[in-house]
Amino acid sequence: MHLAVSLDIASAPGQAGLTFGEIAAFVRKTETARIDMVVISDSSPDGERSTSPFEATTLVAALATVTEKVGLVANASTIAHQPYNLARRFASLDIISHGRAGWSATMTQAPHEAANFSCPDGFSDDDFRRRAQEYIGIVQGLWRGWDADALLFDKSGGRFHDPEKMHLLDHKGEFFSVRGPLNVARSPQDTPVLALSGLSEADFDIAARTADVILFDERPAEESRARHDDFKRRVSACGRKPDAVKVLTDLSLTTDRINGLADRLEEAFHSKNCDGFNILMPAQPSVFDDFADRVLPDLRRRGLFREDYRGTTLRSHLGLTGGGDR
Repeated sequence: MHLAVSLDIASAPGQAGLTFGEIAAFVRKTETARIDMVVISDSSPDGERSTSPFEATTLVAALATVTEKVGLVANASTIAHQPYNLARRFASLDIISHGRAGWSATMTQAPHEAANFSCPDGFSDDDFRRRAQEYIGIVQGLWRGWDADALLFDKSGGRFHDPEKMHLLDHKGEFFSVRGPLNVARSPQDTPVLALSGLSEADFDIAARTADVILFDERPAEESRARHDDFKRRVSACGRKPDAVKVLTDLSLTTDRINGLADRLEEAFHSKNCDGFNILMPAQPSVFDDFADRVLPDLRRRGLFREDYRGTTLRSHLGLTGGGDR
């Protein structure tokens, strides 16, 4: 069973946001609990009535310096960033974190966001989907622009890199034109992990081709099973192994849900509704202490959750192969 934690650091009007010290202390708790990854979001879905003390990728860079093992996944919009700059930022985060970085992207357009980036009328749903698909392809193509052993740093021979192991992207598409290559070395875990959320059925084929992790909202058991099986079939149809994409179900964690939670998680996991769970934390994340102290030990006794990390990268936590395996 894989476990992630989502922490939205945005605060509602009139509420004080979390300090860096509070966020860092919480993320270190998740590491002690051996959680696979923490997903950091810095804006509410409406993007209008909340504020955040930090930009998510900047925060993840700082968190990488005070943690050692837990995966660190930052939310970043396909509207707010150019694909080259975003690819460069996450490649850098992966080097800083020694292979623990991931990008969380949503396939749902936030109201009014595009108005901050020279597109006051936003995008139609279809245009947003096609644009996001092209954007993701560019970012992943740039991440794969250097072979793992392409950079030689050969001073005596005057060779910085092996030209045969550098690949120009040379992308010219409907929405973007990007030449490449990325001016950051290959990721320590091959490519940063891509997590997709906000998926409608129309997005499933995009996710099946590109994602490493998808985050599904919580549904009744039969509906979750049908959705899970449909998605895994699509992954196979893309020529990927079904286990190449981990399906995590969102789970709102509140104090009144702790009792009996291990039973519910075991039932959902054994019903093959998902590969694990993404725990949605409230604004004040102290409830995680109850989960770590009461639920995780029970899951470990049942053989459902590991005692320790199996490796050092986020891909190793999730049991994923390299990002070139698509």
